[in-house]
Amino acid sequence: MSILQLLADSATTQPVPWWANQGNVFMLLIFAMLMYFVFTSSRTKRKDQKKRDDMLKNMKRGDRVMTAGGILGSVVEVRDSEVLLKVDESTNTKIKFSRDAIKRVVTEDEGSTPAK
Repeated sequence: MSILQLLADSATTQPVPWWANQGNVFMLLIFAMLMYFVFTSSRTKRKDQKKRDDMLKNMKRGDRVMTAGGILGSVVEVRDSEVLLKVDESTNTKIKFSRDAIKRVVTEDEGSTPAK
């Protein structure tokens, strides 16, 4: 092909419509939105984990807690990796749990019913 033929072909081609090159912009916007949601959910998870870690760290004797299995009890003793709970007052039944098994500290206004 000669140079004149290439110039003639380029002069007769149709101009590209404005929306034809917008695909890259839309992909960039979708990518930015995706990254925003990923970082937001990651930040929320870190915040929830910090709140849980603080709750477990501040647990003390006498607190009413609920385990992941739904067992309610009063904290008798707290160690590094385990917690001794008194689950029955009448028979003085005590059970050892891993600290990670504690789901939440039950506040006095909640009583013994779990929040929904």
